[in-house]
Amino acid sequence: MQFFTKVPILETQKPIDYNYRIVSIGSCFAANMGEKFDFYKFQSTTNPFGIIFNPVSIEKLIRRVISKKYFTEKDIFFHNERWHSFEIHSELSHTNKDIFLVNLNEKLVAFGEQLSSATHFIITLGTSWVYKTIDSGEIVANCHKIPQKQFTKHLLSTAEISNALNSILSLVNEINPDCQFIFTVSPVRHIKDGFIENQVSKSHLIAAVYEINNPNSSYFPSYEIMMDELRDYRFYGEDLLHPNATAIDYIWSRFVETNINSTSFSTMKEVETIQKGLQHRSFNIESISHEKFIISLHKKIQKMQHSFPFMNFY
Repeated sequence: MQFFTKVPILETQKPIDYNYRIVSIGSCFAANMGEKFDFYKFQSTTNPFGIIFNPVSIEKLIRRVISKKYFTEKDIFFHNERWHSFEIHSELSHTNKDIFLVNLNEKLVAFGEQLSSATHFIITLGTSWVYKTIDSGEIVANCHKIPQKQFTKHLLSTAEISNALNSILSLVNEINPDCQFIFTVSPVRHIKDGFIENQVSKSHLIAAVYEINNPNSSYFPSYEIMMDELRDYRFYGEDLLHPNATAIDYIWSRFVETNINSTSFSTMKEVETIQKGLQHRSFNIESISHEKFIISLHKKIQKMQHSFPFMNFY
């Protein structure tokens, strides 16, 4: 007996394995999935400029990185005793202007190198709602707690989103023509925009991705899995907006089924065993059994690092 509808997912033509390099960018759900890649020790980079929710801001950042347009004083501003940029998340903001610019441009260079060598680029879209500065009409990635009266709110049309996504594809292909793109829409509910407004926002994102016609791109239905397979509030956190750990684990398992090469499953299992071993806390660290456990764990790590030198467990 079947109690829910399982979302059909097409397997990617180039499934990820441990020899591939993954870059992920987008909403907080991109960070959730990035933590999974990190846990299983894939070669992965996630949100080097922090969480970015809307596709236009993602496109703007990718354009800056690929064109090597370095951040300058005109791209930053001072507010609440910290330096910020409308193009990045506040977690990167800094009290020192010079250090802030150096950090941003170091990340810009590193991100460009990561994009040029990436085999897979995962883009998680969060919302179609954006804020524009009244002064310049610029769409911002983050408002940095500046009073809302200095912005106007705008719903990106499907055409605007489609243009941004196709631009991302073209820009990345300039430096990395073999890169595979995986698009997904975040299952996080942006209820502050309104219930209906959240649905309209998600529908615009889905419709825009649906219109992409690129042989190297695919769609992973994170949002659809949450709405259909996990259609219950017990799969949300306390805020009833973000997927909880159980939901994230389940969506990750569906991603593994369809986007990870089955030849990597055994390695993932071994990595998981090591990670759980490192998290283990013994009742008696001076016991013989604990000493044997530590020796065995170190041998497993050494064996894994011999096969995959890029893995770092400490």
